[in-house]
Amino acid sequence: MTYTPEVRERLERDAKEIIARYPKPRSALLPLLHLVQSEDGYVTDHGQQFCADMLGLTKAEVTAVSTFYTMYKRRPMGEYHVGVCINTLCAVMGGDQIYAELSEHLGVGHDEATSDGKVSLERLECNAACDFAPVMMVNWEFFDNMTPESAKRLVDDLRAGKEVAPTRGPSKLCTFKQASRVLAGFPDGLAGEGASAGEASLEGLKLAKARGWEAPEASK
Repeated sequence: MTYTPEVRERLERDAKEIIARYPKPRSALLPLLHLVQSEDGYVTDHGQQFCADMLGLTKAEVTAVSTFYTMYKRRPMGEYHVGVCINTLCAVMGGDQIYAELSEHLGVGHDEATSDGKVSLERLECNAACDFAPVMMVNWEFFDNMTPESAKRLVDDLRAGKEVAPTRGPSKLCTFKQASRVLAGFPDGLAGEGASAGEASLEGLKLAKARGWEAPEASK
């Protein structure tokens, strides 16, 4: 399988725009992998070959990169890719239980999608949001302070086509393909929408200000 001439022409146009941002063409490999993932929903063999052709690399070199990073998927993902943090703090706060119950509820395992193609599930490592543990992400948008019950309601709403808003950030979710295109370097204009930091993250700053604490000067 390969891209149709129309699709390849469009991808080549986007790829050339990406490559032009870098002093060395091969530096554009990561965003190009996001680009082909935005087209196919995962990194296909023909997507890897396209990246190799555009950058003058071998397909083996592209495969070595795409199989190293977990954000590049080697099988079709759902329209909404759900990640459950199972790193230390989220795990002890209930992340392991959330993942286990979601897996049973959806009937899928790690990096597998439901039969309707709506939701896929992933075990995630730390999302740098420990103050909101346990944390989930949907297409890389945060859902904080989750429970098994709220997690199951969330995926049910996603499968039912209901509008779901992240805890922080944009007021609506994009699809997995759309998120991949943003990561390829084509913004959707939603990056500055909504609050990026919640009350828990700001509590330390408020306490420091109330007590008159200041950061020490950098040593010379």
